[in-house]
Amino acid sequence: MRSLQYLPSVAISYRTQRDVNTSLLPRPSPIKTRNYPLPLRAATSTDEIPPNAVRRKTDSNWRGGFSLGVDLGLSKTGIALSKGYTFRPLTVLKSRGQKLETRLLEIAEEEEVDEFIIGLPRSSDGKETVQSNKVRSVAGRLAVQAAERGWRVYVLDEHGTSSEASDRMILMGLGKSERQNREDAFAAVILLERYFSTQGLGAEIILPKSLDLQEKIKNSSPKDPDFLPGKLEEFYRF
Repeated sequence: MRSLQYLPSVAISYRTQRDVNTSLLPRPSPIKTRNYPLPLRAATSTDEIPPNAVRRKTDSNWRGGFSLGVDLGLSKTGIALSKGYTFRPLTVLKSRGQKLETRLLEIAEEEEVDEFIIGLPRSSDGKETVQSNKVRSVAGRLAVQAAERGWRVYVLDEHGTSSEASDRMILMGLGKSERQNREDAFAAVILLERYFSTQGLGAEIILPKSLDLQEKIKNSSPKDPDFLPGKLEEFYRF
């Protein structure tokens, strides 16, 4: 049987920092770090960029901008305005193409709007139509220009809004000529009422392809410190 061999014992002494000549110790070189920006990620849903109807529901102190309802017709475009309390038909535009988009942006600026709710045509079975593609094209172009200002664009099913608007104007006692001139604006009112009453259910955000613009939308936090719900009655006279 082999005997175990032990290492000779070594006396270890402990010295304080004062006993050590630190000038002889190597000093670590400072580590240089670079702050790289996080890569931008594409937004995917209204959960990341919630519409005003959702913000108002989840945040009792929410003070965002107004919502502009847009009813895009074949020859006319109805415009309505709301903050979710009272709904106001604004006007009916007859311009098309770039002139229409420019005018929508001008109205949004004038009325302190931060989002567009655009009616998306669907058939009675819920399917999109040929007109839906045209609306999506307009919404896509508008979304780029709106995002540059920190505003958002959503589309929402508009099925039945025109007939409902016509029935409402009849109940209001409006004559045939006035109904024809204002029907599109009242259809936009119905669209906004539907949007706020369902807390934005079914609203689809239209995003620009640019990640920088998407980031600008996500980081924008519209506030309206002068907004007082009690004074809306006078504002919404029409």
